[in-house]
Amino acid sequence: MSPASASADKTERLLNLILALKSARRPVSKQKIRESLPAYAQASSDEAFDRMFERDKDELREMGIPISTTVLDVLFDDEVGYRIDASETTLPAISFEPDEVAALALAARAWSTASISGAASAGLRKLRLSGVEIDESVAAGAEPRIRTKEPAFEAVHAAVSALQPITFGYRKNDGELTTRHVQPWALKNWHGRWYLTGFDVDRADERAFRLSRFEGAVRRKGRAGSYAVPTDHVPEVALEAQLPEPEGTAVVRVRHGRGHTLRRHAVRTIEVDERWAEIEVPYRRGTTERDIVALGTHAVAVSPPELVDGVRAALLAVAEAHQAHEGHEAGSGSTVQGSTRSGAPA
Repeated sequence: MSPASASADKTERLLNLILALKSARRPVSKQKIRESLPAYAQASSDEAFDRMFERDKDELREMGIPISTTVLDVLFDDEVGYRIDASETTLPAISFEPDEVAALALAARAWSTASISGAASAGLRKLRLSGVEIDESVAAGAEPRIRTKEPAFEAVHAAVSALQPITFGYRKNDGELTTRHVQPWALKNWHGRWYLTGFDVDRADERAFRLSRFEGAVRRKGRAGSYAVPTDHVPEVALEAQLPEPEGTAVVRVRHGRGHTLRRHAVRTIEVDERWAEIEVPYRRGTTERDIVALGTHAVAVSPPELVDGVRAALLAVAEAHQAHEGHEAGSGSTVQGSTRSGAPA
């Protein structure tokens, strides 16, 4: 097992233990904890489980998470139960600045459809079946969610987590449909799109694939855990390597506090006034236009002329699409109020 995989397993085990002990309305015996949580159930012996459980308890206490110990039966004081009191781990009221609220809102939009892990769900279910009362409100508050519009996302995410090879149909830039056999390494949201990075078996090389270009079902092709992700793999590096070579330099004007994706690649920045900055970035046809258009009225293309023309054409296409949609709604008898507006600083 790789260090990264071992660390991920430990983190999941600790989170599942916290969830189980915090959700239980009454103390849970060590035996029920072992039977209910898969990571403990898989321990090779009682001694191995005891060592693992004691280490995990110590680590949680070092993190400031209090685990209370209670005698379960006054007649048998050697049988104890464990529980985390939710009231002792509740954070005080927190206030946020406007920019922090905006960041939290973006995070909330990104995480919205996947429930707690299968291991955690199975653990809570087993505890409930064994007679332990579970506080559903605590479990519900620990459900990270992700939403994407890519049909392949769930299958690819599962394959990345399981280290399981997959095969899928993939539409190349030129429109050709190919069949790819890949060892999935990582999923990355990059420039507003989801990408898979991994090892392309047929090409014997590292590749990146945009999920919106997957076609048909994603099929598993091999055993789970049959390969390891290189410890030096960085998805951003793989994605950057597949960008087309720059066609010179682009000059873009962006509002302060906006355009972080563009600013990250800036080779020069000039402060124009209290609202605007002018940056120079490598110009990659198509990619640079898309990044500018995504910022709406918070960015303006300055040069070269083909960049300006490309941004203008894209914005006009968006405006026409909105107008066509509004016309359709009005023609169908709906009442629509709204307008399409574009603007730019002088």
